[in-house]
Amino acid sequence: MKKAVIAIGGNSLIKDKEHQSVPDQHNAVVETCEHIADLITAGYEVVITHGNGPQVGFILLRSEIASKQLHTVPLDYCGADTQGAIGYSIQRAMMNIFKQRGIKGHDTVTVVTQVLVDRNDPAFKNPSKPIGPFYSVAEAKERKDKEGWDIVEDAGRGWRRVVPSPKPVKILEIDAIKDLVAKKFTVVAAGGGGIPVIEKEDGQIEGIAAVIDKDYASSLLASEIKADIFIISTAVDKVYLNFGKEDQKALDKITFKEARQYMEEGHFKKGSMLPKVEAALSFLEHGGHKAIITNPENLRNAVEGKSGTTIVK
Repeated sequence: MKKAVIAIGGNSLIKDKEHQSVPDQHNAVVETCEHIADLITAGYEVVITHGNGPQVGFILLRSEIASKQLHTVPLDYCGADTQGAIGYSIQRAMMNIFKQRGIKGHDTVTVVTQVLVDRNDPAFKNPSKPIGPFYSVAEAKERKDKEGWDIVEDAGRGWRRVVPSPKPVKILEIDAIKDLVAKKFTVVAAGGGGIPVIEKEDGQIEGIAAVIDKDYASSLLASEIKADIFIISTAVDKVYLNFGKEDQKALDKITFKEARQYMEEGHFKKGSMLPKVEAALSFLEHGGHKAIITNPENLRNAVEGKSGTTIVK
């Protein structure tokens, strides 16, 4: 059987600001899992990764509100909490879909995943990833002085904490993930890019306050398990040149070289499509043969070449 790693984006969890509750998120997960089940019935062994940015933000905000009565939650534990909760939602959705479709011999399991980063990664000297709630100038200064946080002004909306976003180096639970895939489990892993950890001089592992880009971590995971296809599920059906402009152009199938050229020409935005294309190219650089970028409802069509943007060597 062929292996596929599917990185589902935020739109697979939260549709809009009016649908952020846990039941709303689960309903969105069910919709995406229906499409993932289509791939499984088509003969693919699937590993699912996911984002967790808003969910971590919710935990941090709850922690903030309750901080006068309870201890606050460290960022690495927020990542672990969301991996478990979102993984549970995906497990329940997939298991119910399998039952409804009469699909036997398929179970879903979540692996709470630690991802090693280089403690000397340049990102630690330039924290850039906003997390948590917004603060006033006075609150931001208090946090900076009391907690030692890095604080920046965020697009005129207020002040926020920023943390480093280092590149993933190694998925620590990769052997367990490989074993589960080999035993026909649908695996949920590396949620939110994985829990970032560093290796200290004595060899001990320590969690850190950082955020790993989930597409980069998913690309590494896809390379490690030698996936046949790496799929990035996002809010748009395809990658576009001149996106949002009158002359925007959809890309159906492009080569590694063409994708690199479009990147250099500045077609992809840093906080949007750029990391997805970079993650796709990294997968191809490390032995992968095909990467796809599309939205959840077009997963199977994209794999069959009927939709989405396919990037090949």
